Amino acid sequence: QLQLVESGGGSVQPGGSLRLSCSATGYTLSYACVGWFRQVPGKEREGVSWISSKTGNTYYADSVKGRFTIARDDAKNMVYLEMNTLKPEDTAVYYCAAAHRGCRARFEYWGQGTQVTVSS
Repeated sequence: QLQLVESGGGSVQPGGSLRLSCSATGYTLSYACVGWFRQVPGKEREGVSWISSKTGNTYYADSVKGRFTIARDDAKNMVYLEMNTLKPEDTAVYYCAAAHRGCRARFEYWGQGTQVTVSS
């Protein structure tokens, strides 16, 4: 059964760092575009970053450029989101998702999310 699982969320002070991990069972992440999204209650889900399967091209939302880095480890079937210089506005539930047909297609597979809280 296909399952995406996020880990690495938590609470951190402004300026701190966290690394989120996305693992998969029943699915090979290297076949897909893998993205990170976030959502705050009452707001629309926001695409944070994604990485393509073939070229490794990456995308970052303007709000996280220069602070977040997405990377994949195909040998471990993992995708990571390194988050540095965190700000209170980064507080959200972060979701990992996979798009089998590429980054321009619909993200069909989603994890359950992991909470990130940035607060002093």
